[in-house]
Amino acid sequence: MQHLIRETRLWPLVEERAGLTPDALLGQDELGRSLTFGAFQVRAERVAAALAERGVGPGDRVAWQLPGWLESFVLVAALARIGAVQSPILPIYREREVGFILRQARPKLFVVPREWRGFAFETYARQLLTEIVSESQPMSLLVCDRSLPEASPHELPPWEPGNERSPRWIFYTSGTTGDPKGALHSDETLGAGSLGVAERFELSPDDRYPVVFPFTHIGGIGMLFVQLMTGCSAALVEQYDEQKTPSFLAEQDITLAAGGTPLVMRYLQYQRQHPEHRLFPRLRMAMGGAAPKPPQLHDEVKEHLGGAGVVSVYGLTEVPFAAVGSPRDPDVALATTEGRGAGGAELRCVSADGRSCATGVEGELQVRGPQVCIGYLDSARDAEAFTDDGWFRTGDLARLDADGFVSVTGRLKEIIIRKGENISAKEVEDVLYAHPGIREIAVIGVPDAETGERCCAVVVAEPNAALDLDELARFCRTAGLATQKWPERLEQLDELPRNASGKVRKIDLERRFGERE
Repeated sequence: MQHLIRETRLWPLVEERAGLTPDALLGQDELGRSLTFGAFQVRAERVAAALAERGVGPGDRVAWQLPGWLESFVLVAALARIGAVQSPILPIYREREVGFILRQARPKLFVVPREWRGFAFETYARQLLTEIVSESQPMSLLVCDRSLPEASPHELPPWEPGNERSPRWIFYTSGTTGDPKGALHSDETLGAGSLGVAERFELSPDDRYPVVFPFTHIGGIGMLFVQLMTGCSAALVEQYDEQKTPSFLAEQDITLAAGGTPLVMRYLQYQRQHPEHRLFPRLRMAMGGAAPKPPQLHDEVKEHLGGAGVVSVYGLTEVPFAAVGSPRDPDVALATTEGRGAGGAELRCVSADGRSCATGVEGELQVRGPQVCIGYLDSARDAEAFTDDGWFRTGDLARLDADGFVSVTGRLKEIIIRKGENISAKEVEDVLYAHPGIREIAVIGVPDAETGERCCAVVVAEPNAALDLDELARFCRTAGLATQKWPERLEQLDELPRNASGKVRKIDLERRFGERE
């Protein structure tokens, strides 16, 4: 991989990539606008100079809430050039979440669009700043409507590297319950996991992937690192549209169908509905992750979309890209695992009594390595998240096989306890996903006076599918699922509630269906 740059600090990456392939394409958006790596560096330095004139300097915090625009890419690089600490905020967040973030992080500058998808970002941002700003901690607003201020970079001071534990990022979790948590990252922690992706996926300047997920998510920023390391390009989509987006992507020569498992399922659904049109003629692989992967998905992707099937990544906001698959992995590993530790990450499974589990035995997945976050902005959260010897507790249940492949089996908090027996929600989901009448499924536990909890299947059915509990029981029996794990309640929705990362918000389902019979 002669084209691969192993630098893990963002601004040196920008400079080195611009010097190596200045005319290569960084990205193109739906409006036909494009940006090369060379122009990317030039614009970033000009924007950095304008921000410096506004008083933004090394160590200052800047929060920004923008869609996946070219300007968002430029802003990231500009803030890296200054040495600011940036906090990207998911565009789906509104007053409650953003107000919490601004009050906790106290940024010097907040960047938003004037309006996007019918929501007046500037109006709500000004109201928030009015409520939050104090004389001792001023906070200003910058409105970005597909343009950023620029100035001559000649007066910019030299870039300062800091140290590898210097926080450069505050990423807030898009969790399914509770207030978001601000995870502190350095360039090096982000870069370590990104390098693992670049190596395992064997990406090159010939590769192209779609940005159809929130760029402000840690995976979006991580993939920018991957681009700079490998020279691959991006096709930018503001938000996935079932009608418009596939047509745009079909013209983009995509080789990596990125976006995570929920978006891979949407690509697959479109391809099945339009078998006469190849969505990704040059596809090398689809990128799973962000949500549990049904084991059948791999074969379905190979059959309908092509390429090597689903090659997954596993990580969290606190530990991005901890495990990564490879298109060279065996099909059984691609179908049932999230890959192996990558980018220097060590993985282990731990039992309830704190002992390391034997090969193939389920336990809580813990991670240690260079991509683990520095800690939380609220340091009081650190003790619960980390073990005494420095392992991060993911809260996921998993198994590790003899070759180091990790299979995530569920969440510690998603175990349904029925008559004292544990039921894995993911195990039931994996079985029922194979039912031809089920498009999407989420399994939750609902309170029950006699059994403690009952297994409830919340499904999005295929058109004209006839589903009832008897049919689900028949299917589970045929699949060999133990009787006590069969769903005892069925609910049907038009769509499942998801957070911005694509994870199903089971807390919403539990609130909706756990309080009534």
